[in-house]
Amino acid sequence: MKRWNNYLGGDIVAYVITNKCLEEQYAQCVDVCPVDCIYPGYHEKKPFMVIDPKRCIDCDACLLVCPVGAIVATEKEDPEYAEINKRLSDSFRGNPAVAPRRHNSPPKREDNALIYP
Repeated sequence: MKRWNNYLGGDIVAYVITNKCLEEQYAQCVDVCPVDCIYPGYHEKKPFMVIDPKRCIDCDACLLVCPVGAIVATEKEDPEYAEINKRLSDSFRGNPAVAPRRHNSPPKREDNALIYP
C-alpha cells in the first residue's frame, strides 16, 4: 500500500490516536493492524495507545474498529495528539501487549461513548 503524502509540504500523513483513548485502551486496533505499528503505554499516567507514524500505511483498519472513535485519519485533525503519537512511539515500541477489551464494553470515561456498539 502506498503512503499518503502532502504534496504541498511532502509531509507523511499518518493516522493518529487521540485523547479519547486515554484510560480506554480497547486495543482492538492492535489486532487488526497489518504492520504492527500500534503500541500500548502510559501518557499522563494513564493507559494509552500510539500509532507510529513512520510505520503506519494508512490502511483504515484501526480507524474502523475503535469503539469510541479515538483514531483520526490525518494529523491535521488533531495536531496536538499527532505530535504526542510521534514523540511517544519510539518509547512505547516493545512494550508488552495489552489484552483487548470487548468492543461493546462501556467506556471507562464519562465523556466517551460507543460509536460501534
